[in-house]
Amino acid sequence: MVKLVLVRHGESVANAANVYTGWNDVPLTEKGKKQAENAGKLIKQIPHFFPSRIHTSVLSRAIVTANIIADVCGFLYLPITKTWRLNERHYGALRGLNKDISRQVFGKEQVLQWRRSFDSVPPKQGSPIIDRRYQKFDQNLMPRAESLHQTQLRLLPYYHDEIASRLLQGEDQLIVAHGSSLRALIKKIENINDHDIVKLEVPNAEPIIYTLDEHLTIMNKQVLN
Repeated sequence: MVKLVLVRHGESVANAANVYTGWNDVPLTEKGKKQAENAGKLIKQIPHFFPSRIHTSVLSRAIVTANIIADVCGFLYLPITKTWRLNERHYGALRGLNKDISRQVFGKEQVLQWRRSFDSVPPKQGSPIIDRRYQKFDQNLMPRAESLHQTQLRLLPYYHDEIASRLLQGEDQLIVAHGSSLRALIKKIENINDHDIVKLEVPNAEPIIYTLDEHLTIMNKQVLN
């Protein structure tokens, strides 16, 4: 048996302000830092969980959450891999827009479609991303807006190469990422259909534990809160 633990970052200032964040880099609130600390305490209590690596995005709210969890759990000695492929879904031109205002502008049904459906893509960002953290990557891979499906497609190569490969060797793994990127990954892991994924929520800083067999078939799932 091997364990995979997924954690969404603690509350960010954008979460608190009810705005679309996506690839915007925003800090945790004080509440978010406390949530991350509590998530660490919960993870520390998981029986026989000894990850060989921590995986996170290149966005501060996830990195800081991962660092807090690592500190609480005594995992600071572990390698932490940061990858853009675990970034939050890119919300395109909606980035920074208040979600309530978006419903007034575009209508509730359209916003629900953008936010929750598997294939709907929000309006694209008007210009390419200008950020040093992405300059070394192929700019043709950098999105200007993404559906949940597109988010899944860009994170799965990393999951298979860097996470599943280690799980298959019997190494526990810890992923600290974002609401939509984790929804995309969970859809794959649990084989959730396109319709039912609309109902899935991933709360801030509530660890999700998968116990997997040697073929990475789910034997048990538990959410700690």
